[in-house]
Amino acid sequence: MSRLKLILPKMKHKENIMNYKKEFIENGDSMHGSAGLSDAENFEEWYRANQDNLKEETVRDGLVPANTYLAFDNDKLVGMIDIRHRLNDYLLKFGGHIGYSVRKCERQKGYATEMLGLALKECEKLGIKEVLITCDKDNIASVKTIINNGGKIENEITEGNRTTQRYWINL
Repeated sequence: MSRLKLILPKMKHKENIMNYKKEFIENGDSMHGSAGLSDAENFEEWYRANQDNLKEETVRDGLVPANTYLAFDNDKLVGMIDIRHRLNDYLLKFGGHIGYSVRKCERQKGYATEMLGLALKECEKLGIKEVLITCDKDNIASVKTIINNGGKIENEITEGNRTTQRYWINL
């Protein structure tokens, strides 16, 4: 049985989400899988965009439809994970179907692996049969998370100083 529950964000999660964002900013961490939370001016702006991006009919320009989930262990928000319903050219190279992050104080507890496993079940519900997940080559924790969920490396793409590894998981 899973310790985690993936929950679609609601207005009642505002304080949890803003504290999550604050922790990432204070630690100078990248906040992947959060539907642009790091760039949002405020919670309400982020929440509206997140709601718009749930459906093909309302997705914002340049983006693809996506579900962004909050990963809760009881009442503690430990991570966030995006499931993109389809890929555009950029996502095919660098972003994949799924992006995720775990707050620094909750890392190395197996949360990312569990989150990804739960997200893959959601992908199945969406009819996604092959899931692409990418990560920076030097992000060893993410590499392990992907491999632990059945990821098979296809290739690497180097652009400037960054090397992105591309993994596929067949559902």
